[in-house]
Amino acid sequence: MAHVVQVGAGSGGIVVLDLICRDRRVTALTLIEPDVYKAHNVERHYFPADQVGRSKAELARDWVLQHRSDLSVTLLSRDLTDPASQTEIEAAVATADVGVCAVDNEPAKYHWDVLMRRHRKPWTLGEVLSGGIGGFVHRFVPDGPCYGCVASYLKRSVETDRPPTPDYSQPGGPVYEVTIPAGKASIHAIASLHAVATLQMLSDPLKVPGDGVTSVLLTLERVPDVFDEAFRTYRFRIPRLENCLICQPPPVPSSSEDLDAQLAQALARLGDA
Repeated sequence: MAHVVQVGAGSGGIVVLDLICRDRRVTALTLIEPDVYKAHNVERHYFPADQVGRSKAELARDWVLQHRSDLSVTLLSRDLTDPASQTEIEAAVATADVGVCAVDNEPAKYHWDVLMRRHRKPWTLGEVLSGGIGGFVHRFVPDGPCYGCVASYLKRSVETDRPPTPDYSQPGGPVYEVTIPAGKASIHAIASLHAVATLQMLSDPLKVPGDGVTSVLLTLERVPDVFDEAFRTYRFRIPRLENCLICQPPPVPSSSEDLDAQLAQALARLGDA
C-alpha cells in the first residue's frame, strides 16, 4: 500500500508512471504536471495525435486508469516551483512513500530535492543525455547525498554537441538547439531503468538498494572522447559532500571573525562551482 508522488509526465515520465502504476503495491498516485500536450510531443509520447491540446496530467491519469481502475489518482496541474502552489504540493509530499522526479530542468530538480529532504522522503531521478547517447538514474534517501552533491561529484559538463555560434547580426538567421533531442527508444530505455529503481525503493524506502549504489550511468551509444563503448553500465557510490552548501547544516560561528571567515569560504566555493 504505497503512495507515489511524481513530478513530470513527459515522454520519459509517462513511461516511468505506466510501469510503476502496474505494480499492485502502488495504491495512490499524485501527479504534478502543468503542461499541455503539444504537436511536437507526439513522436516521443504514448498519447495519440488527436489529443493535442489536452492537459498532460489528465491524459496521464486516463492512461494509467486503463490498467489500474482501482488506483487513487490526484492531479496537481501546477508548476512545481510556483510559490502559490507550495502548500498543496507540500501536503502531497508529506503523505508520500516514494517520490519520482521526471523533469529535465535544473531549478525544478533542486526544488524537488529540497521538498523530499524536508519531509525525509526517498526519491528517484532519471536523466537522458543529449542525443540519447545514454542516461543516469539516481536514488536519494533522507540521510544520503542531495542532488547538489551528486551533480557536483559527477561534473556532467561533457559537450557532445557544439552548435555554431549564433550570428546576432542576422535576426532572421537559423537558431541552433543547444542539445540534440533523444529518440523514443533511448528515452524508454532510461525510463524503464528509472522505474525499476523506484520500485526497489518501495521494498526498503530508507535505504539505497543495490549495495549502496547512488547513481547508475547506462551508455547506449559509443561516442568518441565520451563513451568508449555502448551498453556499458557505470555504478557510483557518491558520498554526502562535507562542504555542500545545500544539505549540510552550517556550523555555528563562535565569533564575528569566524562568521566573516565562513562567509568568505562560502563565496569562494560558489565562485568555483
